[in-house]
Amino acid sequence: MNQPFNSASSVRKYISILKCPVCGGQMDAVDPQSLACSLGHTFDMAKQGYLNLNRTTRPTPGHYDKKLFAARRSIITGSRLYAPLHEAIVRILAGRVGDHASADLMVDMGCGEGSHLQEILRRFEPSNWVGVGIDLSKEGIRMAARHYADGLWLVSDLAQAPLRDQSAQVVLNLLSPANYQEFRRILVPEGVVMKVVPGTGYLRELREALYSGSKITNYSNAKIVTLFRQHFPEMEVVHLQYRQRLETEQLRDLVRMSPLAWSAEQAHIAAFTNRDALEITVDVDLLLGVNH
Repeated sequence: MNQPFNSASSVRKYISILKCPVCGGQMDAVDPQSLACSLGHTFDMAKQGYLNLNRTTRPTPGHYDKKLFAARRSIITGSRLYAPLHEAIVRILAGRVGDHASADLMVDMGCGEGSHLQEILRRFEPSNWVGVGIDLSKEGIRMAARHYADGLWLVSDLAQAPLRDQSAQVVLNLLSPANYQEFRRILVPEGVVMKVVPGTGYLRELREALYSGSKITNYSNAKIVTLFRQHFPEMEVVHLQYRQRLETEQLRDLVRMSPLAWSAEQAHIAAFTNRDALEITVDVDLLLGVNH
């Protein structure tokens, strides 16, 4: 990726992609740390280098805190649990959009602390892809901006993304809720959306350890796939399944980052995390849609 987006002036080159979250107007940099639209709605860059453009009152679930995002970043960047997934995404996207020489936009909707987007773009380098991460969690976006200064990180509801129509070539939506109307709005014609959804075996070992004998160990993504197909009828599906060994501390990070642990019994969590190591299953479907 290119130069750091750590001040309002540094986003000027790409400011045409942003719209005011209040009135929808064009944004511009009015001083080194502020953006404003033509009607005077002003937004300051946080000291960590992100923009809070959220204008909804929908709260972030309380479990999405600094500990969760720190564990998530540790797993994504410090283990190879998701490396084959990132490689598969890059391989599929490269076949569709290539390694662009122009400064095209890749937006991760529901980016969390930004590590998935960073790892995917890193595998495209050298290139001029511009990465934008959007998430409702201020804690996640703050961490993304702190660790990945070469991205543009925005606090916003996915249902009201502060991006202009037809501004992105690629939308990523990885193991996260979606808003397909917004995805289609911000994609250029023939732009692509890549959504990753868990399969029946995703984190099977964690599910079985925490909820043995419970219905929560069974999961189906059929409804999600059906909804995606309604918006992108010519969708392609790539199934990916593999296992990756995690050591004790990585198993603990896996628990810290996973919503599966939120209602689990502590005894079950302790039994899972006190192992020396364990093979963990990643079982996902990669859904590819084109914005016709």
